[in-house]
Amino acid sequence: MNLPDATAPVPTSRVRAGEWHAVLLSFVYFFCVLTAYYVMRPVREQLSAAVGSTQLPWFYAATFVATLALAPVFGALVARYPRRVVVPAVYGFFVACLVGFIPLFTHQGLLSPRALGMVFFVWVSVFNLFVVSVFWTFMSDIWSEEQSRRLFPVIAIAGTLGAITGPLLTRALVDVIGVAPLLGVSATLLCVAVGCAMLLGRWARAHGARRHERHHEAAVGGGMLDGLRQIFTHPFMRSMALLLLLADGIGTVNYALVADYSGATFTNAVDRTRFAAETDLAANVLTVLLQLFVTRWLLPRRGPGVLIAVWASVSLVALSLVIFSADPHAPLVAGFPAVVVALVVSRGLAYGMAEPARHSLFTRVPRNERYKGQNAVDTAVWRFGDLGIALGMNALRAVGVATAGFAAISATAALMAAMIGVRMSRQGQVAAHPAPAKP
Repeated sequence: MNLPDATAPVPTSRVRAGEWHAVLLSFVYFFCVLTAYYVMRPVREQLSAAVGSTQLPWFYAATFVATLALAPVFGALVARYPRRVVVPAVYGFFVACLVGFIPLFTHQGLLSPRALGMVFFVWVSVFNLFVVSVFWTFMSDIWSEEQSRRLFPVIAIAGTLGAITGPLLTRALVDVIGVAPLLGVSATLLCVAVGCAMLLGRWARAHGARRHERHHEAAVGGGMLDGLRQIFTHPFMRSMALLLLLADGIGTVNYALVADYSGATFTNAVDRTRFAAETDLAANVLTVLLQLFVTRWLLPRRGPGVLIAVWASVSLVALSLVIFSADPHAPLVAGFPAVVVALVVSRGLAYGMAEPARHSLFTRVPRNERYKGQNAVDTAVWRFGDLGIALGMNALRAVGVATAGFAAISATAALMAAMIGVRMSRQGQVAAHPAPAKP
C-alpha cells in the first residue's frame, strides 16, 4: 500500500514570522465554513432520525448521485479556470442555494415535508463535502508539506471552534426564530469565508511557499473526469480512497445506530434537533481538546501515520463498549448511552487527529491531483461508502444482525485502519508521487 509518510521529525509546531497573516485568514475562513455547516446540521439530523436508519440508503443514494454528478463539474472548473475564480464560484453557488431554501422552510406548502426533508438532507450532505474539500484543497495548494505538518493542526482548531459555535447557535435560536433565519446566518458566514479565500489567494501570490512554482495558481488543465480516473490509476489515490472507506465504516455505522436511538427516544423534531446539537457539541469539544494538546504537538514530530493509528485504535476501544454492553441504549457517560459515546469518541478523534494528518499527505502530490483526485476522494468516494454501508446494514438487519453486531463490523474497520496507520508510521520516506499503475 503506497501511503507516503515522512517520519523525519519537524522541530516545532509554532507559526513563524511571515505566516501569521495567512494563518489568521485561514483560521477565520475555516471557522466560518464549519459554523455555517453546523448551524444546519442538527436540522438535517432530526430529519434522518424521524425516518429511521432503514431509510438512509435512499438519502445516501440520492446524495451519491448528486455528488457523482458534481465531481466532474468541479473537475471541469479547475481544469479551465484559475484558483482565484474557482474557489469563490463554488462558495457563491452554495450561498445562492441557501437563500433559495429560505422560502421553502418559511412557506410549508411550497414543498411536501418529506420531499423537503429529502432535498435538504441531500443538499446539506453535498454542501458539507464540497465546501470542506475545497477548503483543504486550497490549503494544500498554498502551504508546503513542512508547513502543513506545523500549521494544519492549528488551522483545524478553527474548524472545530466553528463546529462548536454552530450547534450552540442552533440550540439557542431554533426555539426562538425557527429554521429559515438560521439559513440566512449560514449564508452570511459563507460570504465572509469567500472574502478570506480571496485575501489568502492574494497573499499566496506574493508570499506563499509555492509562489515560485510554475503555474502555482493557474488552471490545472486536463479533463473533467481526471479526479475519478486517478482513484483507479494512481496507487496513492487508491490508498487514500481505501483509508476513507474504512473511516466511513466507522462513522456511518455509528451515525446509523445513533439515528435509531434518537428516533426511538425523542418524539418531536425540536427534541431530536436539540439532542443532535448536544451530540455534535460533545464531539466537537473533544476534537478541539485533541487539536490543542495532542495533534499540534504529535503531527510535526511523528508524522501522519501515528495519528491515524491512534485514532483508529481508540475508536476500536469505544466500539467495544457497544459490543459488550448489556444495553447499548442505557445511559453510560454524562447521560449518553454507549452508542452515542462511541460516536462522540470516534468522531472527535477523526476530526481532531486523523483529518489534519490525512490532508497533510496531499501536499506531496502535483496540483492536478490535489484539486481533482483529492476532491474525488473526499466527495464521491465518501458518499459511495455511505451508500454501500447503509445498504449493507439493511441487508444484515434482514438476517438478524443487531446493534452489537454492527458495532463489531465497525470495530473491524477500525482495526484495519489502525494497521494502515502503524504501517505508515514504520515505513521510511518514500516517493511523494508514485507512478500510475500499468494496465
